Amino acid sequence: MGILHTYQAEVAWTGAGEAGTTSYTSYSRDHDVSFVGKPALPGSSDPAFRGDPSRYSPEELLVAALAQCHMLWFLHLAAQDGVVVVGYVDAAVGTMRVQAAGAGRFTQVVLRPRVTVRAARPGSTAVDDARLAALHARSAEHCFITRSVNFPVRTEPAPVQVEVPRPAVVHA
Repeated sequence: MGILHTYQAEVAWTGAGEAGTTSYTSYSRDHDVSFVGKPALPGSSDPAFRGDPSRYSPEELLVAALAQCHMLWFLHLAAQDGVVVVGYVDAAVGTMRVQAAGAGRFTQVVLRPRVTVRAARPGSTAVDDARLAALHARSAEHCFITRSVNFPVRTEPAPVQVEVPRPAVVHA
């Protein structure tokens, strides 16, 4: 048996207003998502479901959690593999289908990481797309969140970017 970790979140609805849930349109979907010792996240439903577009929806947070988990494993594995990552940005996209009865589910999430690595030192192995692809594959195998969902999470990495070394500054 592995080590168990427990995570706690408090979700407090703040959108009752005067009428509460007297009708589908009478209440706000606004809520706060809190974690002990951290700032609250302002939550709502997706704007398609009467939510506030300036607040985070659970669907957005799920896509972000998958992207975060993948990135954190990627950085861990890159460090172990001697790949010096100096930049990482992921433009993740989740797709959800809603059926006629109103129930829905995610059909996929696509991660699109752009990784910038430090240029290889003379005599060392350069980092190429194949090496990063292997790290991405291992990251997907390890990500706790990816392993917990019942829809595909695909990774479509951009070609590796190599940091351009800055010329040394000579002081006169």
